[in-house]
Amino acid sequence: MLFNGGQFLVLFTVFLTIYAFLYKNKLSRTLYVIAFSLFFYYKASGWYLCILVLSILIDYFVAFLIYGSKTKGRKTFWLVISVCANVGLLCYFKYTDFFIENYNFITKSNYAALHLFLPIGISFYTFQTLSYIIDVYKGKLAPTKSLLDYAFYMSFFPHLVAGPIVRARDFLPQIRETLVIDRQDMGEGFYLIIKGLIKKAIFANYISQYADIVYGNPGGYSGFENLIAMYVYALQIYCDFSGYSDMAIGIAKCMGFQLGDNFNTPHISKNITEFWRRWHISLSTWLRDYIYIPLGGNRKGELNQYLFLMITMLIGGFWHGPSWKFVLWGGVHGLGLAIHKLWLRFVKPQQSKFFSSTVWTIFSWALTFHFVAFLWIFFRAATFADAVLSIKIIFTQMDWNYFIPFIKARSLLCVLLVLGYAIQFIPEKIKLNTRIQTGKMHFLLKTILLLFVIQLIFQIEPQGVMPFIYFQF
Repeated sequence: MLFNGGQFLVLFTVFLTIYAFLYKNKLSRTLYVIAFSLFFYYKASGWYLCILVLSILIDYFVAFLIYGSKTKGRKTFWLVISVCANVGLLCYFKYTDFFIENYNFITKSNYAALHLFLPIGISFYTFQTLSYIIDVYKGKLAPTKSLLDYAFYMSFFPHLVAGPIVRARDFLPQIRETLVIDRQDMGEGFYLIIKGLIKKAIFANYISQYADIVYGNPGGYSGFENLIAMYVYALQIYCDFSGYSDMAIGIAKCMGFQLGDNFNTPHISKNITEFWRRWHISLSTWLRDYIYIPLGGNRKGELNQYLFLMITMLIGGFWHGPSWKFVLWGGVHGLGLAIHKLWLRFVKPQQSKFFSSTVWTIFSWALTFHFVAFLWIFFRAATFADAVLSIKIIFTQMDWNYFIPFIKARSLLCVLLVLGYAIQFIPEKIKLNTRIQTGKMHFLLKTILLLFVIQLIFQIEPQGVMPFIYFQF
């Protein structure tokens, strides 16, 4: 069941209608949302729903054991139990075949892969429950007394399968409060749902067809075509994932809950540090707060700071998938962050006037964008070898004679590509005004807008409802 599918849109309309009669009563609201969330997850992962329920039960009770422990040693013991249980489940389902493959390669063995099904969203809800347990361990949060509240937090269907990763200390207080859903919340929620639907179902799904063709056989296409595929995928993954996040946040707003922003136009970033402040914000802040800072952050000297950055980003890369190409992706991002910190310390202060010029601003933006875009090739290519081949072809077999014929042959792709990037450079004031005005629109106008978007999707989107990219992570 996908946010961009007609089945979900109809079901959510029914859900919201019933919710309108129940949301003022905390118990009714909680039971109703938990039931719908578990049904939603069952439709995504079947009986692997039991893994989610098991994780909820383990950490609900472990949190009390940690909170009630009299010694640090006992607190640490229960923390380790929780971390091992949750990370163990994640590693079993996500990384078992990866470990078998690498063990076979090193030892020349021939153990068969298990080909385990990856429960949808396990990477997200594992990080989410770990943040709860760690916050209780550090004394930043008292364990919630209600199992229903914790189950509501963990299973809340808008963010369950692909984020944003929500902190318990931000979300649990909202469950306990008396909800007030006003016209502004509904308007903003509608705006975000429409925005996310356009990003995913119109931009991402249409342009993905070209990326699929080229990355299916990168050696069969020219350097120019591989370069365009790189630009296409960089926009596709942004529109796909931020589109999901927009819809998740919008759905939550319609229900009276705030999830927080997850993307902030990352392609306008002028350095790699800024990019990670704008891209997948809930993950980057999670990695910062629960890995980078506990390792030592910037408190243990410069050399250690760069080492901690590398470790954090390597873990972030490996979190995305059981493949060395993801580890490389994370490692190179970590290297980029370390180099940027060195730059800020030793180079930029010496020539501050030049580095504030328009020329440098444009250059730094272009450099950052292409650094990120080239690394996305490792994300999209089927294998590490295919990623290297695609990059090699871009640098050795570039032919700009393809430019005009390509525009003529794939005019709609070019229009969506240019428009998708250009929209991100629209000033924030204009975006905010559009958001406010869309939210204030009359119900009839909103209905017409929604029908128009749906009709546009039917005209442009490929046949079938395409899943979100981050479901595989």
